[in-house]
Amino acid sequence: QVQAIESGGGLMQAGESLRLSCILSGRAFSRYTVGWFRQAPGKEREFLAAISGSGEATDYMGSVRGRFTISRDNAKNTVYLEIAKLTPEDTGTYYCASRVSFNSRDRRTSTFRGWGQGTQVTVSS
Repeated sequence: QVQAIESGGGLMQAGESLRLSCILSGRAFSRYTVGWFRQAPGKEREFLAAISGSGEATDYMGSVRGRFTISRDNAKNTVYLEIAKLTPEDTGTYYCASRVSFNSRDRRTSTFRGWGQGTQVTVSS
């Protein structure tokens, strides 16, 4: 079982950039697709981006494409999410989780496992 620990959140100003980190425990890290998700206050958790085990394939929710960048360092068991030009709408708790398969046609949160506690991002205008 691969378990995630997220970090890197904080109180930010609109227009700034931020890099979140997701460290996953467990063996065979490079076998797993990792996804980033966000839960805004009063809303359901939503998919943001995913990256395949090798890092060769990525998938983004349409509204964040071009402003969010997902990457991974398999030597460090870490996946990153860089967010450029933060807006107040980016406020929320950011989570990562993993699954074996990479499938851009299936972004359901229920297919991911090993959720962390999340890291809070608050963006002020």
